[in-house]
Amino acid sequence: MSAFTWPPESAAGTTGQRPDPRGRAVADRSPTDRSHGEQQIQAAVLVPLFLAAEAGEPHLVLTRRRADLRSHAGEISFPGGRRDAEDADLSATALREAEEEIGLARAHVRMLGELPPTSTFVTNYVIHPFVASIPAALQWRPSAREVDAVLELPLAALRSGRTRTRMERRGITFETDTFVVEEHLIWGATARIIENLLERLQTADSDGQLSLA
Repeated sequence: MSAFTWPPESAAGTTGQRPDPRGRAVADRSPTDRSHGEQQIQAAVLVPLFLAAEAGEPHLVLTRRRADLRSHAGEISFPGGRRDAEDADLSATALREAEEEIGLARAHVRMLGELPPTSTFVTNYVIHPFVASIPAALQWRPSAREVDAVLELPLAALRSGRTRTRMERRGITFETDTFVVEEHLIWGATARIIENLLERLQTADSDGQLSLA
């Protein structure tokens, strides 16, 4: 499982949620929120970054899900999913899912740190994003079962593509923060994770390494 984009940050008035100061309905919950008496499902994603060889420009690796899937069809997300019983911790979940979904071997991964958890509203997940540095020009082996394509998007293009988009899902019309790069639309939990990444990512130092603030 790799997509955590549903549900939207619903427009105020559609679900009775109160808007936040930026005009969005509050759809995110903290990992400790139990307002419905339910334990949130622990999940993790890997946020892989590499520096393009030609210019040293940071690129972000994401997946586009297959269009024929029953849930989150065609949506863009990070490799990840719920924690399995055999996972030692949530970082192990992120590494395992990345290997299963895009063929990213753990030996290629250098962990940089963790971003704040992001919660989903209807599906009741709390997603722990783990940022990692990987080599450039890796050969991807996407899972034929769920991944349509592996995307390598420049961070500069993502930063300049941040916008607000009016969308409709399951009969609900809403406006939400998105990132648009060429034909790629990124929204929901994935967009929130990217927003946190852009706030904390440090440019490459003298040794050509990325880091988190």
